[in-house]
Amino acid sequence: MTDYLHLGAAALPALAALLARPGTTRVAVLADTNTARLCYPALQPHLPAGHRLIEIPAGEEYKTLATCELVWNELTEHGFDRHSVLVCLGGGVVTDLGGFCAALYKRGLRCVLVPTTLLAQVDAAVGGKTGVDYHGLKNHLGVFQLPEAVCIDTRFLSTLDPRELRAGYAEVVKHWLIADAEAFQTGRREGMFVEDWMPTVAASVAVKQRIVQEDPTERGPRKLLNFGHTVGHALESYLLLQGRSILHGEAVAAGLVCEAWLSVQKGLLAPEALDQIETFLFSVFEKVQFIGLETDAIAELARQDKKNQGDTINCTLLRGIGQGVYDQPVTVAELAASLRYYHRLPA
Repeated sequence: MTDYLHLGAAALPALAALLARPGTTRVAVLADTNTARLCYPALQPHLPAGHRLIEIPAGEEYKTLATCELVWNELTEHGFDRHSVLVCLGGGVVTDLGGFCAALYKRGLRCVLVPTTLLAQVDAAVGGKTGVDYHGLKNHLGVFQLPEAVCIDTRFLSTLDPRELRAGYAEVVKHWLIADAEAFQTGRREGMFVEDWMPTVAASVAVKQRIVQEDPTERGPRKLLNFGHTVGHALESYLLLQGRSILHGEAVAAGLVCEAWLSVQKGLLAPEALDQIETFLFSVFEKVQFIGLETDAIAELARQDKKNQGDTINCTLLRGIGQGVYDQPVTVAELAASLRYYHRLPA
């Protein structure tokens, strides 16, 4: 299962070799307006002549079925068949949406992901989850479908502004908190900005891959990867529906604090560990702004969380730093209380 991953300087040559295999009929590159400008020129030398560029608008608000229709129309009008390849060049929106489009087009178009953001490299592009948002609900429609390859080159991270890079770091911290206590302690001492991202990316990918291999379709341990996301997705969905700016990783960082606090309330996590988590996260991330009166409305959106079973909201919590525990039932009232706790913390 891991042989579909290519990391480092060999990643793009591996892509070129894959696209040159006999039997490949056509190649399209799916990029958003940012990656078409900033990343496509570096990818172009590794692509075959005659490939097609499909450009979509950048931003979470375009991660919709309407954008999928644009992609499917392009593929259909230009005669792409199931032996063609869709190369998805971008962050989590592009890799999630592109993978979803490929999985449904003619019941399965060959697909390769080239993630260009930290968030996509350590999380979104790894593990075979695809999806789009629906009526403001995060990844409400999607399928599990492994791509033919994921080619991760950290040189693309130089195209990111600090806010985007920071947002991806939330998923790195999440991996530490659920599975690698030693890396968390090292990371909070050394801080976020490093000269070479490859060791951090490779270690984070290894954590996710280890969990995904055990549980490819999220029936059990893969739910660990949703730590911070029950609150995070609800917060992100709410603010985006209100037309307010937030990145996925920023919402997840807030969710990590809220769900660590819930872990203390459930008697799973020591208060001292919560203090370490809070102190570190607020040293990296600005506080997400919302008003106290909005907490109930935000928490209500968790009723749509994909981990739920019937009327039970299932959350991933911490039994300690580096030790996640999944399928922990929580109520809407408890989620609202965690948001009130976060709201009252000093900025």
